[in-house]
Amino acid sequence: MKAFMDKDFLLQNDCAKHLYHDYAEKMPIIDYHCHLSPKEIYEDMHFENITQVWLYGDHYKWRLMRSHGIEEKYITGVASDREKFQKFAETLGYAIGNPLYHWSHLELRNYFGYEGVLNEDTAEEVWNLCNEKLKELSARKLIVNSSVTHLCTTDDPIDTLEYHKLIAEDESFDVVVKPAWRPDKAMNLQVENYLDYLKKLEEASGMKIENYSSLLNVMNNRLDFFEENGCTVSDHGLDYVMYEPYTEEEVTHIFAKRLNQELLLEKEIRQFKTAFLVEMGKEYAKRNWVMQLHYGVIRDNNKKLFKKLGPDAGIDSVGNSAPVNELAYFLNALAEKDLLPKTIIYSLNPIDNVAIETIMGGFQEGPVRSKMQHGSAWWFNDNKTGMIDQMTSLANEGMLADFVGMLTDSRSFLSYARHEYFRRILCNLIGTWVENGEYPNDEKALEKIIKGISYNNTKEYFGF
Repeated sequence: MKAFMDKDFLLQNDCAKHLYHDYAEKMPIIDYHCHLSPKEIYEDMHFENITQVWLYGDHYKWRLMRSHGIEEKYITGVASDREKFQKFAETLGYAIGNPLYHWSHLELRNYFGYEGVLNEDTAEEVWNLCNEKLKELSARKLIVNSSVTHLCTTDDPIDTLEYHKLIAEDESFDVVVKPAWRPDKAMNLQVENYLDYLKKLEEASGMKIENYSSLLNVMNNRLDFFEENGCTVSDHGLDYVMYEPYTEEEVTHIFAKRLNQELLLEKEIRQFKTAFLVEMGKEYAKRNWVMQLHYGVIRDNNKKLFKKLGPDAGIDSVGNSAPVNELAYFLNALAEKDLLPKTIIYSLNPIDNVAIETIMGGFQEGPVRSKMQHGSAWWFNDNKTGMIDQMTSLANEGMLADFVGMLTDSRSFLSYARHEYFRRILCNLIGTWVENGEYPNDEKALEKIIKGISYNNTKEYFGF
């Protein structure tokens, strides 16, 4: 029987152990998509206790605690931080098979030096140990201690990027912190407060939005501003990647209707979103940016809890309403104009894996290696099974060796342990293929593949 999470955790053969310990383990990290706060990074936020850095805003842990019957007051409510930590420890002790069990213990080991097991009996010991260690840790130290070289936050077009500017000017912090462009609110014209958002766009740009053409001018103004502040990455959160045929005249009319607060048809909403995303894609290609498309989510299912807590409360789920043929039509609309940017596609529904691979294969083109990327197993799939399925699908239909690898997609400064988790699974997958005689034991090739997926591919793909 193997010891719990020993140095060879998840590494089931000699080749896997070699690939991880000699190559993957030593590589730094590029976190090209996260939700960390640039303000907290600049101010080098300190945390009073482990609950603040571990449980605040972590909807993964909230979902687990609710499933275990924990009352909401101990999750997002009025209970003390110590009580909340105790309830999470009680929950974690029974989370067999859940990736949170592994992530949490990797984080306790990597950042706090705790080699034991967290449960209801050890909660007091862990609470005291972590809180003592946190006196010497901070947001920046946690990032640096994780060997992060670059990270990209998630930023709205109206953002001032003031903290990105301040971080860039701070010579005491070597990690490159870049903004990432997230224009969802500008695209979602069906939402109730859309016109209020347009006013904020006007204020940020100093330009008026009187029609569809002026909206695009404002977006280009903000794209220029983001680019001046180091941005080379975009990200879109979509229900699905849609393509509803449209004409410029139709979209101009649709936007005018929205400005006049007239009711829009569902088809008109899809036409506008299609046109908007196509225009953004063109701009990304011209600027040599990377476009990320996240889709396949049903958000805020529990309306009672949503009204109380707002978004990102742990009440989202996998959706299955994505017509993947429209993804192909959208990519083609850009490719026909020779304006298809480097693109990373993520679906929350793993059923889409093979469809994504095969659609991407039709749009690959040099000189970029795997210009079209199937993003790392995302959100509900960033577990052992999900990662193996995504990487196996990519290997079956494309080029796993060119994969840009793992990202955190997290608000937590401790979540870089997920890169270790991913790299162990990666090395075991490839090591097993080698041990089974499915790939030669070619040291030079294997080193390049493992180091590439861990770090080097990402650095090259994003131009960092």
